[in-house]
Amino acid sequence: MNDTYMAADLPFPGSPVVPEMCDGSKTIQFQCRKGIACWNACCSNIDISLTPYDILRLKQRLGISSGEFLLKYTLPYEMDQNGIAGVKLRPVENGKACQFMTPEGCGVYQDRPTACRYYPVALLSMRKQDEYTDTQSYALVKEEHCLGHNEPRTLTIDAYRKEQGLEEYDELARGWRQLILKKKSSGPSIGKPSKRSLQLFFMVCYDLDTFRSFVTSEGFTELYDLPADETNKILADDTSLMLFGFSFLRQVLFGENSIALKQAAAEKRRGRVQENAQQIEREAREKRAAEQDDMYGDSVD
Repeated sequence: MNDTYMAADLPFPGSPVVPEMCDGSKTIQFQCRKGIACWNACCSNIDISLTPYDILRLKQRLGISSGEFLLKYTLPYEMDQNGIAGVKLRPVENGKACQFMTPEGCGVYQDRPTACRYYPVALLSMRKQDEYTDTQSYALVKEEHCLGHNEPRTLTIDAYRKEQGLEEYDELARGWRQLILKKKSSGPSIGKPSKRSLQLFFMVCYDLDTFRSFVTSEGFTELYDLPADETNKILADDTSLMLFGFSFLRQVLFGENSIALKQAAAEKRRGRVQENAQQIEREAREKRAAEQDDMYGDSVD
């Protein structure tokens, strides 16, 4: 039985994380404040992964589309050997600093990413192979440059999370984390994702405005039986659309049916899939037969 861990990405690659996991009741000593000697050090050297809710908040803050945000402010990366996509903040050109860093601190502080809110705490999510829900633990990150650990303030991790607004951020990213954990813990039982499923995962999770267009497309509306009032609610609110996207991916990737299908369209689609499979099989047979003919012909000569 495998346990799969997923750690919140830290501002510095290779950060030394204290190995002991702890729960939210652990007391830590930490404070980050303007005027401290290490002010802006974290923001000067970033390696920050973004959750879908991080992207939602930041693109709304900047008043741009998700596609524009991804192009200007992010870099894609692979989370694992199967190519599941993640997104990181893009640093300034020819540098390592965050594009949102200012001398006064974070320029998007009210909408800063989850990883920035957590520091110096690391979130560790775990999901067992035979379980659907994940459990959360924490670890403390101590880096030499950070003087916040010397500040005379103590509080529990739970209190720190509340102070940093992480309860909302964690709750709204839970569906995304569960998708990743489930894929990582499923192993060969699900198989390697196809290129199309990887592209679908990226669009639904990170490019919310393109996903909105996808939900209104003819192909989607012909197949899925969503009541008009539910559709309107989903399309009108980014957060509702994001959460619907997680349900959609669970259905498409893992067969957890929560979105009703139109029966006739579903049957037609299954027929097309079967026809495509038969066509591929026919082409493979013909190729094998041609290869055998070539071999036989060569042996006669």
